[in-house]
Amino acid sequence: MSLNNSSSVFLDSVPTNTNRFQVNVINENHESCAAGIDNTDPPHYEETSFGDEQNRLRISFRPGNQECYDNFLQTGETTKTDASFHTYDSHTNTYYLQTFGHNTMDAVPKIEYYRNTGSVSGPKVNRPSLLEIHEQLAKNVAVTPGSADRVANGEGMPGEEHAENKEEDNKAGAVKFGWVKGVLVRCMLNIWGVMLFIRLSWIVGEAGIGLGIIVIGLSVVVTTLTGISMSAICTNGVVRGGGAYYLISRSLGPEFGGSIGLIFAFANAVAVAMYVVGFAETVVDLLKESDSMMVDPTNDIRIIGSITVVILLGISVAGMEWEAKAQVILLIILLIAIANFFIGTVIPSNNEKKSRGFFNYQASIFAENFGPSFTKGEGFFSVFAIFFPAATGILAGANISGDLEVYNNMLGNGKETSVYVDNISITMIVPTGACVVRDATGSMNDTIISGINCNGSAACGLGYDFSRCRHEPCQYGLMNNFQVMSMVSGFGPLITAGIFSATLSSALASLVSAPKVFQALCKDNIYKALQFFAKGYGKNNEPLRGYILTFVIAMAFILIAELNTIAPIISNFFLASYALINFSCFHASYAKSPGWRPAYGIYNMWVSLFGAVLCCAVMFVINWWAAVITYVIEFFLYIYVTYKKPDVNWGSSTQALSYVSALDNALELTTVEDHVKNFRPQCIVLTGGPMTRPALLDITYAFTKNSGLCICCEVFVGPRKLCVKEMNSGMAKKQAWLIKNKIKAFYAAVAADCFRDGVRSLLQASGLGRMKPNTLVIGYKKKWRKAPLTEIENYVGIIHDAFDFEIGVVIVRISQGFDISQVLQVQEELEKLEQERLALEATIKDNECEEGNGGIRGLFKKVGKLNITKPTPKKDSSINTIQSMHVGEFNQKLVEASTQFKKKQGKGTIDVWWLFDDGGLTLLIPYILTLRKKWKDCKLRIYVGGKINRIEEEKIAMASLLSKFRIKFADIHIIGDINIKPNKESWKFFEEMIEPYRLHESCKDLTTAEKLKRETPWKITDAELEAVKEKSYRQVRLNELLQEHSRAANLIVLSLPVARKGSISDLLYMAWLEILTKNLPPVLLVRGNHKNVLTFYS
Repeated sequence: MSLNNSSSVFLDSVPTNTNRFQVNVINENHESCAAGIDNTDPPHYEETSFGDEQNRLRISFRPGNQECYDNFLQTGETTKTDASFHTYDSHTNTYYLQTFGHNTMDAVPKIEYYRNTGSVSGPKVNRPSLLEIHEQLAKNVAVTPGSADRVANGEGMPGEEHAENKEEDNKAGAVKFGWVKGVLVRCMLNIWGVMLFIRLSWIVGEAGIGLGIIVIGLSVVVTTLTGISMSAICTNGVVRGGGAYYLISRSLGPEFGGSIGLIFAFANAVAVAMYVVGFAETVVDLLKESDSMMVDPTNDIRIIGSITVVILLGISVAGMEWEAKAQVILLIILLIAIANFFIGTVIPSNNEKKSRGFFNYQASIFAENFGPSFTKGEGFFSVFAIFFPAATGILAGANISGDLEVYNNMLGNGKETSVYVDNISITMIVPTGACVVRDATGSMNDTIISGINCNGSAACGLGYDFSRCRHEPCQYGLMNNFQVMSMVSGFGPLITAGIFSATLSSALASLVSAPKVFQALCKDNIYKALQFFAKGYGKNNEPLRGYILTFVIAMAFILIAELNTIAPIISNFFLASYALINFSCFHASYAKSPGWRPAYGIYNMWVSLFGAVLCCAVMFVINWWAAVITYVIEFFLYIYVTYKKPDVNWGSSTQALSYVSALDNALELTTVEDHVKNFRPQCIVLTGGPMTRPALLDITYAFTKNSGLCICCEVFVGPRKLCVKEMNSGMAKKQAWLIKNKIKAFYAAVAADCFRDGVRSLLQASGLGRMKPNTLVIGYKKKWRKAPLTEIENYVGIIHDAFDFEIGVVIVRISQGFDISQVLQVQEELEKLEQERLALEATIKDNECEEGNGGIRGLFKKVGKLNITKPTPKKDSSINTIQSMHVGEFNQKLVEASTQFKKKQGKGTIDVWWLFDDGGLTLLIPYILTLRKKWKDCKLRIYVGGKINRIEEEKIAMASLLSKFRIKFADIHIIGDINIKPNKESWKFFEEMIEPYRLHESCKDLTTAEKLKRETPWKITDAELEAVKEKSYRQVRLNELLQEHSRAANLIVLSLPVARKGSISDLLYMAWLEILTKNLPPVLLVRGNHKNVLTFYS
């Protein structure tokens, strides 16, 4: 029963003699608990009735004092413990505190049912299965007091393990961050990083105020579109560790995720070098001012950068908690530094600052700096490439997504806020461009004397002549001095502290991000060679190995010691990542998967696509050859992952789109009428489990591979409950076997009362639209003479059913038979014994190493856990039974026969005995076989029946027909003596074969004959045998001809004789098939549905 949200809940006392399934809700006064409550309030209640109208429990809900309800729950007088009442006691108050009472195993919806196994947010609980709810309760189930109610209300399952696994225990003490400290702070520190303090003035000098705003505006557009797409993806489910890699891989699949994951992790590692070099530049500038250079500017940057990255590595290795505390302190310093810059722009400038180009806000300087003034080799997009790494800060929080408390909402909120913060960079362009000139000498002697002509520059109008900067390099001004922000500020050291905060915080964030992303990539085991870096340490699962790798990469790029060289590399890689994030959002929306339900609704798939195209376009405009190299690397990694096919299933949008495309194509195919030119064999193969009859599957797959549908079918016969359970448990395993063996086929199974009913269901219901089977492939029933009569009836019956459904039939016969299930069983038993032997040896070895710890008792305990002794007698007996049958040699031959169609067939022939025109299927199948690599060395020999006096004419006619069909052949044979009687030995063998199944009614009196027909209707009567004697002669004679002409063929394809229903008994038909294919190479008995499958029209 659900409780409302009112502040009080009142329950009446339980009336006596109530029916246990009667619940009613009424409105009554409760003076003892509801003093002062307005009784005119409408009741809030839920009414449930399980019985008649006479006796009911009455429960009312009214707003009021919560204390009443609390007393009810806590007072021992009003409640009972589970042990104090019977499990099925519905008259107690506790029963009514549960949702549906005890009379159902159905569980109420709970989050625990939807978690993944090993979830860090809580244990996964299994809800009652449909089988448990649907089937009758077992009588021998022991019910403990209270257990039924817990099960009924979804509070747990009997026998459920409540202990969390080791991984969850290890992560219980992990440090987690909220969206402010985990996302917003990191994003702000990266956005207001090295570029804001060290390169913003240079960007204004090069691009001017106007284009500078456009540079930042373009960055904001790219990051805003990406932020919207990322927020949509983040709020579409729980985001684990791995940041952008996790988002892309789970959305687009391992192929895209694996390729961009390496690039993105590498970009973050290079970003460490960029920020450290920015920090080192500032330190070197300070050393210049104090004349304390160590070597020279470039080498000083390398020395200081190397020392810095070692210190940062130590902070990162110390743990995420220390790193997060350091980030907050650095952000405070950074905010003070930014405020200090704005204050400094309004403080009147002194002569020293004026000589360095700072004149406070001046309209003339604003006008002069509004347009661009690019130096040699620079342009709009080269300037954009240097600034853009500042915008990559929106990914800083996502990169540690595994360390956030509530992943999706936090990432969405943090991304949205940080994108707005990015706009502050625009507000800093205007003061910079309106206060500082592009070039300045730094000499206070370069003032203009009154009366001297001015050169027209803004500085000239303000009393300074910096014209010599046009001819010689100057050290100050927007174009030359990277420390302009410090000069403009009210207190210079604060800006220096801000630069240190910005660069070090960004470097620290990237140094943490790169290993985290790389660790997530390695954990997914997409690149098996990188599994070494997946290991984590400590309660936070710190990727120490990844830290070392990132440190090595960062050190390599620090040695470049040039910020303007490193920045475009990072821009290129980050833009590639942004493009895929936007494309992921578009792709997920376009796939229209029901699982795409982002909580963040402010997105549009076409806007995301525009963002992806924009990122790609900007990449190529910045540096086309770098963009080409990036995409070549990404494409190579994509091909590699696609080829390796990692065993992962993330429910990506690629899978969803593949399904939608397949569905659309299947529906579109239904609108197109079948045409004979597009006919292809689409086969149902009765293999049982596909691994039990591999040869039958191999020969079928040889003519359906890459051209037709192939469905491996199995029929489970027996009690429905057991059959369905066995069928469902093996479906995934058998389909996986097909995939593992690279066989492009489907597996389907049905449960039926008899074999024929199951096959009939498969013949009618298999397939989809135009992709429906048109050919049934079965193995020849080799042991039909020893089989029960019902099996023979079912076997012949499915051939009749196939013809009834106008489906062609192919019966395949090989000498050893197809079923190798006995061999597989022996192999499985031997493998288990070998595994147990190795486990026992390992246990004994461990016990010897732990001498003194547990002794022989510990050994027996471990051996007992392995369950080694229990199954041994069964396994030994089964193996002894097999050995006693002396089947070792037979099994070897059977195994060899089962692989005969996997091998390359040498030079030889496929003999096609096209005796009856069935539409051409008998000819088409062997032709398709000759196109396969394994059969291409085999030539077609065509055998057809003809009149003995027209052999040459009919040979020419057949050659003409085959040439019109464009079917190459080696030879044509016209057989003119098919209808003569077989020799006596062959006919005698046939008669002896059918003798046990003959009725011989002609030798008995009429009464006895009629009685025998009623008792044994399946036997072959003399009348039947006489009526089809010519046909029987033909089957025996054909075997003689096959022995004569095709004994050395690699394969024989032969027209299948059709048994007319009601005229030919099942046993006589089986005798025909037996004598027809006796003592021959592999034979395919083929009969099409008598509709054309070949045409000579274009």
